Amino acid sequence: MGFKKGFLWGGATAANQFEGAYDIDGKGLTIADISPGGKQRMQLLFSEEAEFPLEIDHEKYIYPNHKGIDFYHRYKEDIAMFAEMGFKTFRMSISWARIFPNGDDKTPNEAGLAHYDQVIDELLKHGIEPTITISHYETPLHLVKEYGGWKNRELIGFFETYASAILERYGKKVTYWMTFNEINTGLMGSFFSTAMRQATEEENFQALHNQFVASSLATKIAKEINPDIKMGCMSIYATMYAMDSNPVTVEKKVEANRMFNYFCNDIQVRGEYPSYAKKYFERKGIELDIHDDDLEVIKKHTVDYLSFSYYMSSVIASDDAEKVTGNFLMGAKNPFLESSEWGWEIDPIGLRLALSDLYERYGVPLYISENGLGATDTPTDKFVINDDYRIDYLRRHIEEMKKAVDIDGVDLIAYTPWGCIDLVSASTGEMSKRYGFIYVDLDDDGAGTLDRYKKKSFDWYKEVIATNGEDLGD
Repeated sequence: MGFKKGFLWGGATAANQFEGAYDIDGKGLTIADISPGGKQRMQLLFSEEAEFPLEIDHEKYIYPNHKGIDFYHRYKEDIAMFAEMGFKTFRMSISWARIFPNGDDKTPNEAGLAHYDQVIDELLKHGIEPTITISHYETPLHLVKEYGGWKNRELIGFFETYASAILERYGKKVTYWMTFNEINTGLMGSFFSTAMRQATEEENFQALHNQFVASSLATKIAKEINPDIKMGCMSIYATMYAMDSNPVTVEKKVEANRMFNYFCNDIQVRGEYPSYAKKYFERKGIELDIHDDDLEVIKKHTVDYLSFSYYMSSVIASDDAEKVTGNFLMGAKNPFLESSEWGWEIDPIGLRLALSDLYERYGVPLYISENGLGATDTPTDKFVINDDYRIDYLRRHIEEMKKAVDIDGVDLIAYTPWGCIDLVSASTGEMSKRYGFIYVDLDDDGAGTLDRYKKKSFDWYKEVIATNGEDLGD
């Protein structure tokens, strides 16, 4: 009983949120590099009325990710701390623009390739298995300006070239890979996901289709290079509840669940467009540019495992129900749940339900690639951070993971809490929303020493890993 031997405990990050060094060693600009930080970030990125230039404007905006936490130069120090915690895996991403600065370059940037060689080798030296996300919210900016983002089929070929370069370089020493981070955020018109702003629904679905093809081609390339590679897809999962037993509400919940939690996974795991999606396209008059061999590629090259992030559940209710402002799905308020400082409702049981649901539907190994609590950590004058609230959050979620394994028979292979070292928040572009076991001395304005300090949760998680999830503390 309990987690299997060899379970991959670790942590998760993204290049654009912690590497820094945004313009050195030949790296080009990405959509993350021109996305302003601060509390207005989401409004600027997603509002139909708001405008911001696809350029860097230091006089008007701040860009915390330009500095990040300088992992680019401090990776040896940070990896040593991960090793001290006992990490079995470290989920990281590669910045596309470090390898192909414009995205459509003919040859890769050797300095970028060499940097990731060093990071991967450092991880392996410490016995940490890298898990690499090929595209994590940082499409090269040139591909937005010149081609209009992922609605343009030409990006499939550019991505194929990029994936080939990194898989050929690292595919013999890295086993676990993921193609696109939280791909289903493209359904919500996410600039991060599709590199498009103010797109139509049809354009969003076209962008996703192009990513499905690109993901399958990357999987094909990986298997040709090393048959032992495990390629996964990655999406957000939000356990959904109907507010009441009214069949109309339940029907609404079923439809929302299909499109948000299943659609992208159905295609990448099962290898075909589901019937409900085809009917949805018919009703909406959505016509996609699908080439003759697209569906064959998608069918033939499916993923080995399913990875997902889990932060919250969502309540589906009538339009006049009170909404949860911090919930990215803008679901109705759940009176049975508490919320984080940022209004994200905390639902550990929802994680067990997610695991059971996904495993019953797909029957492939599951990898929890993100989960965690964003909170304001206040250190003492000696930089002691007593983050018992984070320990409590993670403990309750791990307890539900164990139930999914022991009671429901879920094949769970990994757990990598988000932001295992403090980094720049994607949702706010700030440092003050912290997730990590390691505190980084840096504020929202970029001031600080960048020194690293262990939080109380550091030693707690170290014991969790050492006991393979058996000792979760009091």
